[in-house]
Amino acid sequence: MNGWSFDPLEISVLALAGALYWRRARTLTRTGRAVPRPRRAAFGAGLLTLLVALASPIDTIGEERLFSVHMVQHLLLGDIGALLLVLGLSGPLLRPVLRFRLVQRLRFLAHPLVALPLWALNFVVWHLPVLFDAALRHDAVHALQHTLFVAFGMLMWAALIEPLPGPAWFTAPWKIPYVLGMWLVMLVLSQVFIWSGHPFYIRYGLGDQRAGGGVMLVESMFTMLPALVWVLLRVLRESEERQQLVDAGVAPAVAARAARYGRA
Repeated sequence: MNGWSFDPLEISVLALAGALYWRRARTLTRTGRAVPRPRRAAFGAGLLTLLVALASPIDTIGEERLFSVHMVQHLLLGDIGALLLVLGLSGPLLRPVLRFRLVQRLRFLAHPLVALPLWALNFVVWHLPVLFDAALRHDAVHALQHTLFVAFGMLMWAALIEPLPGPAWFTAPWKIPYVLGMWLVMLVLSQVFIWSGHPFYIRYGLGDQRAGGGVMLVESMFTMLPALVWVLLRVLRESEERQQLVDAGVAPAVAARAARYGRA
C-alpha cells in the first residue's frame, strides 16, 4: 500500500492483542455474558487507531518532515487510541490477565493519584528536546516512546472510566478535577509550542512547531470537553440513583456503589 509501512513486530503485537480479545469475548459469550457490541467496536477502533498511527504515512511524514504530523501520531497513540482501547475493556474481559501476580502488583499504577501524574510526566518528558531527538535518531528509543504513550495513556483513562473498580473515594465529583488536570497538562504544553520564539528540535522549524502546538490544543478540546461533559452527567445520574436506592431502604454505602457501577 502506497505510503504505508508495516513493521512486523508492531503488527504482531496488535494482531495478538486483537486475537486474545476476540478469544476472551467468545468465551464470555458462551457463558452467557456476551460483551456488548459498542465495547467490542471501541476496542477494534482502538487497534485500528494504533495501526494508523504506526503504519500509515503519518509515521514517515512526522518523523522526516513535519512536527505537526508527528504530534498527530503521539495524540493518536497516547490519547485517542488509548481511550478507545480502555472503552473496550471490562472486568470480565480482564479477569484472565488479573490472575498474573505481576499484573496484581502493578495495579496500583491505575490509581488516579498515580496514573494521572505518570501520564503527564511521561508526555512532557518525551517532548523534551534531548529525548525527542533521541527518539528520532534511534528506533529502539522511538519504540519505547510509543509503547509508553499507549501504556500510560491507557492507565490514565482507565482510572477515569473504571473498567475495574477504583478507590471508594474517587466518586464522580472527584473526576471533575481529574479531567481538568488532564486538560491543563495538554493546554500548558500546547502553549509552550505555540508561543515559543525558537524551535526546540533538530528536524523541525518554528512555524511547524507552532502548528504542532495548535494540533495539541484542538485535539485536547475535542477529547477533554466530551470527557468533562460525561463526568458532569455521571455526577447527576449517580446522585439521583443513589437517592432512589436510599429511599428504597438500601444502605447508603451499598447504594453509592450500586449507583456508581450499576445496580446489578
